[in-house]
Amino acid sequence: MLLKDRTHIRNLIEDKVLINKMMENEQQLPDARMHQIISFIKAGISIVGYFFIPFNLEIATGLLVLSELVGIVEELV
Repeated sequence: MLLKDRTHIRNLIEDKVLINKMMENEQQLPDARMHQIISFIKAGISIVGYFFIPFNLEIATGLLVLSELVGIVEELV
């Protein structure tokens, strides 16, 4: 009985060590609020870019490229 209890305790300790190692390596959750803010900024830039298409293609292109760059930042948050 004592040997069985020791084995059980050893298994619990090993499980706890494994869980702690997994938690250390766990990826941080994204910041949902910051992601939302950046998403709104990106959408605003895109809307303005599309607005400029009939008037000035260079500005429209620049704004749409900028919105895509902001989209990359959005995914990194």
